Amino acid sequence: MSRTWIVIPMYNEATVVGSVIEDLRKTFPHVVCVDDGSRDGSQAAARAAGAMVVQHPINLGQGAALQTGIEYALQDPAMTSIVTFDADGQHRVEDAQAMVARIESGEAEVVLGSRFLDDRTQISLQKRIVLKTAAVQSRMATGMNLTDAHNGLRAINRDVASRIHLTQNRMAHASELVNQLATIRPRWVEHPVEIIYTDYSKSKGQSLLNSVNILAELFFR
Repeated sequence: MSRTWIVIPMYNEATVVGSVIEDLRKTFPHVVCVDDGSRDGSQAAARAAGAMVVQHPINLGQGAALQTGIEYALQDPAMTSIVTFDADGQHRVEDAQAMVARIESGEAEVVLGSRFLDDRTQISLQKRIVLKTAAVQSRMATGMNLTDAHNGLRAINRDVASRIHLTQNRMAHASELVNQLATIRPRWVEHPVEIIYTDYSKSKGQSLLNSVNILAELFFR
């Protein structure tokens, strides 16, 4: 039987992470949150909701948290796939479930979420331009014809997950992950997902300014 682990990087998400985990565990009982130096009780909220919690003693960045979570999930010999999922409530469990199904069917080894394959995600014109520019840069750098290179919702099978080694701690980890996939050359597809932008998620780094920072990292790092 297949077993999927949800990997959630977490930093000061106490107000929302409990409900995110509770919703996830109705479909995916195996959830690990990597607490990246939170000071607001996020760890207790995640444990109370039923997740395993691994803690970084200091804030290392989202890339480091994802790598820790992947390594934790790989310790389970029954794990067949992982899903990277945000703690702030912007991802949908239904999308993750459909993405895992595409791996379990044998269609793909990696399924990458894209908010540009349908019109569900409400996104400003300015941010759309920035993210599409990032996708073009990623295609030029890797040859992978992605429509959304910076989507945090991903499903990855065990073999590919074991070959991912992120060293970029901050937002550049998303580009690094795509670069590594281009080298690994798994069977991959994009899957349409809806990103739910709320005032809370925007305050946690989903602003236009953050998108511009991502673009700057791509071209100048």
